[in-house]
Amino acid sequence: SNLLVLDEPTNDLDLETLDLLQELIAGYQGTVLLVSHDRDFLDRIATSVIASEGDGRWVEYAGGYSDMLAQRKGADLARKPVASRSAGGAAKMQAATVAADAPRQRKLSFKDKHALETLPGTIDALAAEIARLDTRLAEPGLYGRDRSAFEALSRELGSVRARLTKAEDDWLALELLREDLEG
Repeated sequence: SNLLVLDEPTNDLDLETLDLLQELIAGYQGTVLLVSHDRDFLDRIATSVIASEGDGRWVEYAGGYSDMLAQRKGADLARKPVASRSAGGAAKMQAATVAADAPRQRKLSFKDKHALETLPGTIDALAAEIARLDTRLAEPGLYGRDRSAFEALSRELGSVRARLTKAEDDWLALELLREDLEG
């Protein structure tokens, strides 16, 4: 087979059996679709997460559950949050794709190759900018001295963090594509 579909495979398993299941899924030479509430398990094995965004809309996120949350935070900066994400709502099941099917293309485009080469430098520069902004925001008395500067720095920090998240997501997607194409 080249496709497994698993519904809540971690329910009622002890730690040793969970580890064995994780190893078996990681070594599987095909696509695994699984539905689970076990966020830690998704973080350890998923290469992408497909999550319900409400109103019948589903979105695919690169990486595991934590990566999905980080990507959603970046997207939430650009738009209003969906009402179905309110606190206190029922936990949502996440569908995770563990391995990709056959590649959609035969090789990386020039633009993709260039992005793979330049994104690590961009990521490093954005991380350095975040550290610089964090240091400035941590200055004692800044808020009391110059509230508008503090607020501007806070907005800038949010923007840079969103750009960092997008750059990391783009790099991860391209790296996964490259690995998939190289076999």
